[in-house]
Amino acid sequence: MQNKKFTLSGKHDKPIFGDVTFQANQKAKVLVIFCHGYKGFKDWGAWHLLAEAFAEAGFFFAKFNFSHNGVEAKNLTEFSDLQAFGMDNYSKQLDDLNSVIDYFEKGNEFSDEIDFSKLVLIGHSRGGGVAVLQANEDNRVKQLITWAGVSDFGNRFPKGKKLAQWKEEGVYYIINGRTKEKMPHFIQFYEDFLANQKRFHIKTAVSDLKIPYLILHGTQDEAVDAYEAEVLFDTAKNAKIKWIANANHVFGMSHPWDDEELPIQAKIVANESISFLKK
Repeated sequence: MQNKKFTLSGKHDKPIFGDVTFQANQKAKVLVIFCHGYKGFKDWGAWHLLAEAFAEAGFFFAKFNFSHNGVEAKNLTEFSDLQAFGMDNYSKQLDDLNSVIDYFEKGNEFSDEIDFSKLVLIGHSRGGGVAVLQANEDNRVKQLITWAGVSDFGNRFPKGKKLAQWKEEGVYYIINGRTKEKMPHFIQFYEDFLANQKRFHIKTAVSDLKIPYLILHGTQDEAVDAYEAEVLFDTAKNAKIKWIANANHVFGMSHPWDDEELPIQAKIVANESISFLKK
C-alpha cells in the first residue's frame, strides 16, 4: 500500500494539496477523486481509512483540499487561513477540481498505476454538489457517487435581514462547531453564486447526467436532510440510492479519528460504493 502527496499551483494563487492511496503494482486502476465538504479538508477524521478501503479493493484513490478551504501546508488539519476561507466560492472549487483532473489526465509519476478512462468522482456534502456539477460538465467523468450530498446551493445562503446585513457589511461569520472559531464569508461568495446561478443549479445538472450515479445518505443526517437525497434521486435519470440506517452526516466518524478501523456506518458507505463501481 502506497500513500503519497502532491501539490498543484491551481488557478487562484493558492496551492492545492492532495494525496493518493493505492497498491503499487503497475496495473492500471480506476481513478477515484474525492471532494471534501463545507468546513472540511482531505485529512479530516477517517477519510484516510476510506481511501485505504478503496485501495485495498483495487482502486487508485485521490483526495485533495480545495485551494481556499482555509487549511495551509503548516497544519493540514486546522483552519489557519481564514482570509482564504472567506474568499472561497463555487467557481474556484470547480476550477480546483478541474485542475486535479487535468493533473492526472496529462500524466505524472502515477500514470503507470491509473486507468484514467474510467474516472470516478465522489463528493461528500457540499463536495457532492461540486462533484455533480463537474460530472455534468466534464465527459471525462464516467461514474459519480455522492455521500450525504446537497441538492441545492442557493437555499444555503442567508435570507431577509441577514442577507441585507451581509450585503451592507460585506462579511458574515459562521461558527465552527468543533473549534468555536468565527469563520468569515465575504460577499463575493454570494455574488459569484448570483452570477452563475444557471451553472450552479444542482438539480438541472443531475437531470442532465447520463453516467451511473449512486446516492448514499444517512437516515439521521443532521446537516443535510434526507429529503435532499430524495430530490437527487427523483431528479436523476440513471441513479441508485442507498440509505445508511441511523447514520449521521459523517457516517459515524469524527475529527480527530484515532481508531485504526472505520465505524460500521462508514464501512457500509465504503462497501456500497465499491460494489457499485465494480458492477
